[in-house]
Amino acid sequence: MKNVLVVGGGGREHAIIMKLAESPKVDKIYCTPGNGGISKYAQCFNVGATDIDGVVALAKELRPDMVVVAPDDPLVLGMADALEKEGFMVFGPKANAAIIEGSKVFSKELMKKYNIPTAFYEVFTESDKAIAYLKEQNSYPAVIKADGLALGKGVIIAQNEEEAVAAVHEMIDELKFGKSSARIVIEEFLTGPEVSVLSFTDGKTVVPMISSMDHKRALDGDKGLNTGGMGTVSPNPCYTEDIAKECMEKIFLPTINAMNAEGRTFEGCLYFGLMITPKGPKVIEYNCRFGDPETQVVLPMLDADLYDVFEAVCTHTLDKMDIKWHSGSCACVIMASGGYPESYPKGIEMKGFDDMGQVEGCFVYHAGTKLSEDGKFLTNGGRVIGVTAKGESLQAALDKAYEGVAKIDFEGAHYRKDIGQRALKALS
Repeated sequence: MKNVLVVGGGGREHAIIMKLAESPKVDKIYCTPGNGGISKYAQCFNVGATDIDGVVALAKELRPDMVVVAPDDPLVLGMADALEKEGFMVFGPKANAAIIEGSKVFSKELMKKYNIPTAFYEVFTESDKAIAYLKEQNSYPAVIKADGLALGKGVIIAQNEEEAVAAVHEMIDELKFGKSSARIVIEEFLTGPEVSVLSFTDGKTVVPMISSMDHKRALDGDKGLNTGGMGTVSPNPCYTEDIAKECMEKIFLPTINAMNAEGRTFEGCLYFGLMITPKGPKVIEYNCRFGDPETQVVLPMLDADLYDVFEAVCTHTLDKMDIKWHSGSCACVIMASGGYPESYPKGIEMKGFDDMGQVEGCFVYHAGTKLSEDGKFLTNGGRVIGVTAKGESLQAALDKAYEGVAKIDFEGAHYRKDIGQRALKALS
């Protein structure tokens, strides 16, 4: 029997843990730092996800058969390298491959060099030059991105010159996202349906997972501020078999080959954020890990042993795996703290769960929760939980997820009431 250590403490990690727990090969699951909901299913430790020395020391103490490094920050900082150096089997890319998410400038230049379809762009480190370029282009909306990691919030879609100029000053001059925004990318605004495709890859073989559709804006009707994601559905009806084929030929394999050619072999989960434009699919962004909340609707649809898949990636035998997916649909509705994605309170008691933090008919993935000393679930983050349900149809999955949402209550709870509506429209 195998023991696994999962690094991270959000909804994505909860989804990974629940899928690993289904494996007949997995005995014990450890998680650091975990959260209130995860602690009901895995033994949690108080070591931060970016504390490389601390996680290595913990792994030496626990001696797990595999370590899964789930979030972007520790991967970009080199946690997979440090653990591998100590002889551990690690699921997650090394730092020199994780840069595909760690630097927007790197990924844009990679796509340009290897003819991978993406939006036209320019890179800036000086605000006056960036503003001069925006005025010269005079094309809105304009997309302005911080080069480095910014908790999924380092992208501004400016609707006019005033918003664009303010975004440039905030990023470059005020360093709103710290060093991450000292360098920015300004790119053309693409139109069309967005699709998220996570993929397993061992650096040779790439196996795309079932597609999903994220909902980034905080408010109904795709209004309000950008967030880390307010809900997801899977599969994405805009992602047809023909488009999947085109993506494999023009985007997925070329990206894996480009990374190999650069001496940056990518092993782990590579996320493709795509836009299906009138001129065909283009890459909006890469992530070096499972997306959050996409993982919460993708992994429940996986009809395979996740431990086996992770092991095949680590041992470069992914071509021997036959990975299948369940039929039907899956939907996840995020319940967030009032005020998210700006400032919000923490420590609010949540009601409506059973003692494992679940509600009947749905699985609840905990993202920002903690357990009080007397065993109550309290809010402890912006995105608090993801209420998730499967159904034979997308409508059935959504109905069930929203039924679950109605059973849960905490002061200031905020969620979108239109998750999946775009997908339903595409199906009709």
